[in-house]
Amino acid sequence: MNVWDESRIEAVIEDYQEYVNPGLASLMKFAGFGDVEVEAQGCYLRTASGAEYLDCLGSYGVFSLGHRHPHVCAAVHAQLDQLPLSSRTFFNEKSATLAKKLASLAPGNLQFTFFSNSGTEAVEAALKMARVTTGRTDFIATIGAYHGKTMGALSATGREVFRRPFEPLVPGFSHVPFNDFDAIAAKVSDRTAAVIIEVVQGEGGIIVAKPGYLEAIRQLCNDNNILLIVDEVQTGLARTGKMFACEHYGVNPDIMTLAKALGGGVMPIGATMATPDVWSGTFGGNPLIHTSTFGGNPLACAAGLAALEVVESEDLCSASAKRGEQMLAGLQQLQAELPGTITEVRGLGLMIGVEFAVKDVAELTINGLARRGVIAAYTLNNPNVIRIEPPLIISETQVHTALAALGESVRESIEMLEGM
Repeated sequence: MNVWDESRIEAVIEDYQEYVNPGLASLMKFAGFGDVEVEAQGCYLRTASGAEYLDCLGSYGVFSLGHRHPHVCAAVHAQLDQLPLSSRTFFNEKSATLAKKLASLAPGNLQFTFFSNSGTEAVEAALKMARVTTGRTDFIATIGAYHGKTMGALSATGREVFRRPFEPLVPGFSHVPFNDFDAIAAKVSDRTAAVIIEVVQGEGGIIVAKPGYLEAIRQLCNDNNILLIVDEVQTGLARTGKMFACEHYGVNPDIMTLAKALGGGVMPIGATMATPDVWSGTFGGNPLIHTSTFGGNPLACAAGLAALEVVESEDLCSASAKRGEQMLAGLQQLQAELPGTITEVRGLGLMIGVEFAVKDVAELTINGLARRGVIAAYTLNNPNVIRIEPPLIISETQVHTALAALGESVRESIEMLEGM
């Protein structure tokens, strides 16, 4: 690997500060990420200064297969030599094949797929489908939820700090506490088109749905002719130990959103899956009522197909469950040793949150992890929680490495704060 001289690294950071996002640049430097990423493979990321990091964040679930998985890279290279983007005139084989494969894997009767480029676009499509199918306007979402930051998705996202600057948003959205079924039931009206829910609130602090919660919502939707939208953008494709997180609860959605891991860590892609009833209700009158220029392009779909092949061939559902148990056990042991510092450890598969009593400890711990060669981050809607979402290919030894670094970093953070 080429190691850059310091002046080149500084020039990139200065350009980022000058032309990209000054506030984010300052935050990244404070967190200990004042370097330039240049190379990645498997569970490791390397920077321009020559440092190597064990990636236990995985770009918030994007790198479920690790960085640059050879099978996915080969599929994209092969497609690049044939037809990178669609003419939007003829049939696209890769789009059709990926949609068929997703239909074979998805829970319930999610037969049709609309392809886009990101999770927030997948949510936008889901909201539009729900409105036009039901003829209703309103949605029930949850406080702390994260569904994206475009106008419709942001209207569903449940944190005011992101919503307020852009108000008025799309009307008709109510937000209730997560894991409170009665609160959802109380908001149902004859205007309710859908309930949109995450199985695990990722940005909300890795909050896992309680037993019976999703099942009760499904029945409520059935009883009131309301659609159930399950957002699996972060939880889908083996992240929680099953192909889709809603399978832990035996719940079948009417609409399901995917993105992040679907691109195999190589290409961006979003997907909105729906039942035949929803699909005909949306596109039956006009097949072009909702479109995306780059959605379902051959490169992205080639990556998606290869990603699904890897998830199945390498049995990443089982790997996620096994390594997740190991990680949770280690973190719970650390919590037992530091009960006044770590208030809770929770998660499903390799989607894990560590909640701290004081957010300063969480922030300093992330910095300490970076100095020890491990990448993690706090959750967007709850800065007291560090999220751990490593590649599902992480090894037992690498989990031990991450746990050791975390323990050292937490203890160091406590000492630093006590010394202030």
